Amino acid sequence: MPAAISGTDVVRADDVLTVLVPSTALVQAVEALSPRVRAFRFDPAEGVPTGDATQAQVLVPRGGGDLTDEVLAALPRLKLVQLMSAGAERFVGRLPEGVVLCNARGAHTPSTAEWAVTATLAAQRGIPDFVRAQDAGRWAPSTKRSLVGAKVLIVGAGDIGRRIGRMMAGFDPEITYVARTARDGVRSTDELPELLPDADVVVLIVPVTPETTGLVDAAFLAAMKDGALLVNAARGVVVDTDALLAELRTGRLRAALDVTEPEPLPRDHPLLALPQAPKHEVCPDTKLLDAIKSEKVSPFAALKNLKSE
Repeated sequence: MPAAISGTDVVRADDVLTVLVPSTALVQAVEALSPRVRAFRFDPAEGVPTGDATQAQVLVPRGGGDLTDEVLAALPRLKLVQLMSAGAERFVGRLPEGVVLCNARGAHTPSTAEWAVTATLAAQRGIPDFVRAQDAGRWAPSTKRSLVGAKVLIVGAGDIGRRIGRMMAGFDPEITYVARTARDGVRSTDELPELLPDADVVVLIVPVTPETTGLVDAAFLAAMKDGALLVNAARGVVVDTDALLAELRTGRLRAALDVTEPEPLPRDHPLLALPQAPKHEVCPDTKLLDAIKSEKVSPFAALKNLKSE
């Protein structure tokens, strides 16, 4: 993958750049980059691209979506696939030869960290409970937990994990970072069995690897203290859903989930019925819109160099 991508890497100097994106808001944001950019909303659920959309050189698939062979075959001029997520494992090796795959690493750091802190505060202060009580017309005063002074374990010490820690710091929690390899100020995942029993909040923000898939299993959850909060801002497959359900059903643990396995959850999935596991999903379109506006996604920032003739 090239270190940097310019607009002329995907479109000739005298050509119009055609981009497929998953929402109308993204159509407007991308077309605002240059008068030589034309965007179309595309949803694989509605079939393969047709008409002028088949001339697309850039494709942005919906977060959590997939690209079928039929969709790729309908795009003979495709040069670049820009993902809406940092994780690219589902697309590696799937694209035709010569098509560049770009993830959105770094683009979602502020919004993902903001979600993790918001979800933690909401769960600790019982906001979902109060909202449900208000919706039901009930006055339900109660004493809740706090982030102030809490012991927070952040599993994943990369850019997003560190940003979460900095955002939480104003509440004076005791933060411990955990990563695969121990280093200055970071504990090793091998130490999780001794760290988990003391943590009031466990935040997951790890990439998907063979080591992290199923990392949060029954033993991991059993090691967490009674009443602890699990915040998953990583990937659904990092957590064993059945093991989490078993703990949530007893009321021993709580959870706030940005991602799940499966995703999206079926309407009758038991996770949706558990008040201990509110699902606060951050809209990928919103994340990418913020990233485009701040020029944090390099292919889109490069499009601004496409001048009108």
